Amino acid sequence: MLNSKQRAELRGMANSLEPIFQVGKGGVNDQLIRQVDETLEKRELIKVTALETSPESSREAADKIAEAVGADVVQVIGRKFVLYRKSKENQKIFLKTKNKK
Repeated sequence: MLNSKQRAELRGMANSLEPIFQVGKGGVNDQLIRQVDETLEKRELIKVTALETSPESSREAADKIAEAVGADVVQVIGRKFVLYRKSKENQKIFLKTKNKK
């Protein structure tokens, strides 16, 4: 679970990202979830667009995908959302702020 400072740090990193997946009229399906899962393992931080034809809102799609792949929703703005999951083997993002326990 991300704290607000970590979320802010990731939002800053995501500003320059282009969306690499789209949730279309088929909605969130197994193929999309598998692709997002593989990509998060490689990149850790991705941006996704929910098209107007999507049966889910961008918030619903973000929550559904995040739950399926074990990721955190960093932000949802309009039709775009950002997901983060720490990679098991290819960690590239080292957050400056730590979780307090």
